[in-house]
Amino acid sequence: MYRAVRAPRVSLRESVPITIQLENKRLHAGKLYRLSTTGGLLELTPYIDERTKVLLSFQVGAGLLQGKAEMLFPMRGGMGYFQPFRFIGFALGACQKLEAQISVLLREAVGPNHSLALSAPPNLLESL
Repeated sequence: MYRAVRAPRVSLRESVPITIQLENKRLHAGKLYRLSTTGGLLELTPYIDERTKVLLSFQVGAGLLQGKAEMLFPMRGGMGYFQPFRFIGFALGACQKLEAQISVLLREAVGPNHSLALSAPPNLLESL
């Protein structure tokens, strides 16, 4: 039986400024709150239409990361809208940089005396 495992996610301690470039080259600014290798959660004013393809640029560790993404359904909240996105492509080496930075952030969140349990439970009963 095949079981899908969710990518590890990190909630960022502080919001990270992000630049969103639309297909028509217009730029929007936002804040990144949650991040994984498959996507994340932004705070935007105004929201971007669902299924819109964008180019995201934001600071990860010591470098700039760029990735292509598809915007998902926005939700009202905060000072504007919370809008999830999913990555659909990365610049060369960007995915590895993102994976490494997420690993660092997860280790920092858990602390040095704990191990990371990144596997999902096989069924709901084991997760209770």
